[in-house]
Amino acid sequence: MSYAPGAAPSSFESPHASDFSRLAADVRRAGHFRRRPLYYTVRLAAVFGLYIAGWASFFVLGDSWWQLVVAGGCAIVFAQIALIGHDLAHRQVFGQRWISDALGRVVGNLAIGLGYGWWMNKHTRHHANPNHEDLDPDVAPDILVWSLDQARDSRGLVRFVGRWQALLFYPLLLLEGINLHVGGVRALREPWMKQRGLEAALLFAHFALYLAAVAWVLSPGKALLFIAIHQGLFGVYMGCVFAPGHKGMPTLTTGTRLDFLRKQVLTTRNVRGGWLIDIAMGGLNYQIEHHLFPSISTPGLRAVQPLVRTYCLELGLPYHETGFVASHIEALGHLHRVGAPIRNG
Repeated sequence: MSYAPGAAPSSFESPHASDFSRLAADVRRAGHFRRRPLYYTVRLAAVFGLYIAGWASFFVLGDSWWQLVVAGGCAIVFAQIALIGHDLAHRQVFGQRWISDALGRVVGNLAIGLGYGWWMNKHTRHHANPNHEDLDPDVAPDILVWSLDQARDSRGLVRFVGRWQALLFYPLLLLEGINLHVGGVRALREPWMKQRGLEAALLFAHFALYLAAVAWVLSPGKALLFIAIHQGLFGVYMGCVFAPGHKGMPTLTTGTRLDFLRKQVLTTRNVRGGWLIDIAMGGLNYQIEHHLFPSISTPGLRAVQPLVRTYCLELGLPYHETGFVASHIEALGHLHRVGAPIRNG
């Protein structure tokens, strides 16, 4: 069941908190909250095996142009590690917070240079209020605008980019890898940051080891190309995985009153596909189920989808899913539409 993305959700406003409670009870009775230790053991071993193999290839090849291929491979592996960090942050892997946080910092800060504490803070706020113009940091008017009101209020660089932001979306993703690193570093000075010293030590250890390895093995020109390709493709991968979930779906404002179930479902899109999409997106193709039950493991999301879809159908609640390419077309169409006030102004 689908509906027009971008449609106003006002017709669904009403306090139906019990609707989610009934769904959650059904999901729990079906056993979908159980841990999947074998799955995560295999996944962690496979991804970190590729991580080690990638860096081993880097040192074996030496100052070779083949390193540009290694850079592309490392971008994919870094993104897969980031997806594991995402699962750790949601307590999908371990039930204990301290184990999840400890391994999350090793996986995020040390292995790929992505600040775990920063990500946790930002992502928790996103889950609490997805696509809310005032409360979701993922749709804050940073370099892109996500609503007509944001476009009308835009100034400077945001206004310049917003004019043609649909065309600039993928080129801008080439900078997203660097942006993720910078976000983690900037957050170290925030008062809410926990384990600030550990976060900083692991982050800067990653940056120091990464830059030292690249400078030691490669000539300056190849080193710069390696970093550009690696970080650029890492950013593109991350953007292409996370954008389909919400971009182009309805945005909420302070005046919108929705219960938890409707707030999550109406603002979220699923991506259809088989096992390859499941692996590539780390389970985030089941974004609706993930937002309703963020602690359910990646394989559990596929299992719970029929139950969630059927329940939404029974309530007359739109359940939007589409293909991977179509999800990006919808997102780009939305970016183009909301940029209209800038182009017409």
